[in-house]
Amino acid sequence: MVEYSISNWSSLLEQLGAQIGVLGAKLLLGVALFVPFLAAGWVAAALFRQAARRVEEERQSMLKLAGSASKLAFWTVGAITAMGTAGVNVSALVAGLGLTGFALGFALRDALSNLLAGVLILAYRPFKPGDRISVAGFEGQVSEIDLRYTTLQSETARILIPNSTLFTNTVVVQLARDRQK
Repeated sequence: MVEYSISNWSSLLEQLGAQIGVLGAKLLLGVALFVPFLAAGWVAAALFRQAARRVEEERQSMLKLAGSASKLAFWTVGAITAMGTAGVNVSALVAGLGLTGFALGFALRDALSNLLAGVLILAYRPFKPGDRISVAGFEGQVSEIDLRYTTLQSETARILIPNSTLFTNTVVVQLARDRQK
């Protein structure tokens, strides 16, 4: 039979207090490490938004997307770093994030394909709003280019063409009349 004395309880409470102190210090250090990543994410997004205001309209959505992605990346790396510092085993979390990213990428491959094609179209600018193009049996004047679709205006309809179609098929570009002068 174990006898409990005041000295045993006192020793147990001292050990518990020491463990709580260590845990509290680790949590405080983790939060202190996360705050700069949080601020860096906000600053990066703000810088991209400010840069988007200074460029032409076709490139603004690409810069805003880059700002959101950089903010998310800073916050994710900061959260994982803070949890690792606080004593959480993050190896399973990192592996889980990798598998989740793979599954989401596979499930959203068409949407991501359109998004990446939109970014490349906005970056390389093979055609501009006002140009008349033909692609995949559709023809019209480009009225808008965004990250997912390119909008063509024909005489009878407005046509939304997924950017991946524009990126993988032959596009015939007839320059706008005012650009030929």
